[in-house]
Amino acid sequence: MDEKLEVVTIPVSDVDRAKEFYGSLGWRLDADRAVGDNFRIVQLTPPGSECSIQFGTGMTSAAPGSAEGLYLTVSDIGAARADLVARGVEASEVFHEAALGDRFHHDGDNGRVSGPAPHDASYGSFASFSDPDGNSWLVQEITTRLPGRVDAAATSFTSASDLADAMRRAEAAHGEHEKRIGAADPDWPDWYARYMAAEQAGTELPT
Repeated sequence: MDEKLEVVTIPVSDVDRAKEFYGSLGWRLDADRAVGDNFRIVQLTPPGSECSIQFGTGMTSAAPGSAEGLYLTVSDIGAARADLVARGVEASEVFHEAALGDRFHHDGDNGRVSGPAPHDASYGSFASFSDPDGNSWLVQEITTRLPGRVDAAATSFTSASDLADAMRRAEAAHGEHEKRIGAADPDWPDWYARYMAAEQAGTELPT
């Protein structure tokens, strides 16, 4: 049976401030319910995410701001960072790691190297930001999934822009394919489909 991570609870000191902050990121408000003065639960979901966050009153004994290394994955780290900045968030510059694990160092520490990963390697480029309490988030660019990370038989895209980006990569690869065969490929829709499904699943790409 499938076991899907549904919700992550984060500790905050001011529920309304946290609700305003995450709402300002464009996250969908799913619920805001209270029972008396001792319990309140707020849930929001990032665009395209199958996992949500919850915070509130009477939910956790963890210290506000103690959540670290929460991940958001995107297909374009530069665009994602620009969107955060446009929304008034103090996001770090795009960076990559000097060594595995350096992503978890605070801004300014050694190990975070300015700029995207060499050759724009999938999983290698990051930006970071924190909510008003100090709960820290990593934004990670993933353009091609590692083998086994997704079901090779299932292909889905979280937004029209992600689908368009995948089609552009397929178009470029197909152009090289037509150069190799020395002719126009009349079955290009099938080739595109195989390429896009294999790229998302992290399996061998068609040539």
